[in-house]
Amino acid sequence: MKQQNIFDPLFIGEGTLHNRIVMAPMTRCRATGNIPNKMMAEYYRQRSGAGLIITEGTSPSANGLGYARIPGIFTSQQEEGWNKVTQAVHGNGGKIIIQLMHCGRISHPLNMPEGSRIIAPSAVQPAGKMWTDAKQLQDYPVPEVMTEDDISTVIVEYVAAAKRAIAAGFDGVELHGANGYLLEQFLSPVTNIREDGYGGSITNRCRFVLEVVDAVSAAIGKDKTGIRLSPYGVAGDMSPYPETDPTYQHLSKKLNKIGISYIHLVDHTSMGAPVVPFLIKKMIRKNFSKTLIVCGGYDLERARDVIEDGMADLVAFGRPFINNPDLVERFINHWPLEKELKTDLFYTAEDKGYTDYPVHQEEPVAAGI
Repeated sequence: MKQQNIFDPLFIGEGTLHNRIVMAPMTRCRATGNIPNKMMAEYYRQRSGAGLIITEGTSPSANGLGYARIPGIFTSQQEEGWNKVTQAVHGNGGKIIIQLMHCGRISHPLNMPEGSRIIAPSAVQPAGKMWTDAKQLQDYPVPEVMTEDDISTVIVEYVAAAKRAIAAGFDGVELHGANGYLLEQFLSPVTNIREDGYGGSITNRCRFVLEVVDAVSAAIGKDKTGIRLSPYGVAGDMSPYPETDPTYQHLSKKLNKIGISYIHLVDHTSMGAPVVPFLIKKMIRKNFSKTLIVCGGYDLERARDVIEDGMADLVAFGRPFINNPDLVERFINHWPLEKELKTDLFYTAEDKGYTDYPVHQEEPVAAGI
């Protein structure tokens, strides 16, 4: 069998990727009014050399908006804005998937439209603060406990958003089940202390996630549906728990049975989070027969190794794509990576630190005399 290379094409879903390098989803807060715009279209167009782009987290509903200036896809205006993005990426030969992210308890009313609600599986207040444009850093509030009617409504909202995404030209949808947002809030007994059919046992805590996956994949197709997971992650005031391994054992087997296109496994160890045991990665790889994307602090050498070893099919890069819009070309041609990374401009509303990073320019060769 031929050993796989990170620059080899890969058939996934309903199409072929030019290479196995993924641009990871990264919150960038440029969607003023929660509507995707021309600046965002240019940002993604510049990075369309990736085999696959996964967008920043995008809310399926007004209640799912958590951060300042993140995009949604629950109105016609938002759908039209995203259509400009997909046209820009496809016009440059790229593939792009939208990440649907309901923030749940990781939210603040000042970042949300009037009449919206901060909802979660249980009334567990997150530690820490959230940025608001109106009053800067604010404490997280205690979320409202979701009723079973709320749960049903959110599933409908996910389906409607997924349909809008396909209508906007996306190649698929990734459900954000990681980083402490709503789907993961149901998975964890730290944030889910319910005593009904959606809490308590591992089966019950996985129920909501699997119902969302089932409904979305039935609406738009299994080949267009993926999910991001972060076992042992601590983002969004999460923490590992004794049943972490059996929870993801159960979940990965059920996801395999549903038959979705991929699992996107993120490991934040490189950013100071607890080590994700190799055995849980190996277990998910064994349980899930479709495509596996891994993400978290990879450089080209480590990415090559994980592809060649067969532990993953695709590798996602985050920060290197911010200041290297031509990252794939730099990898292929052994060009140096841009070193300056303007972290203070990650979440501003301007094009600075967003679309103004240069592509590599070869030094001109001096003419002979």
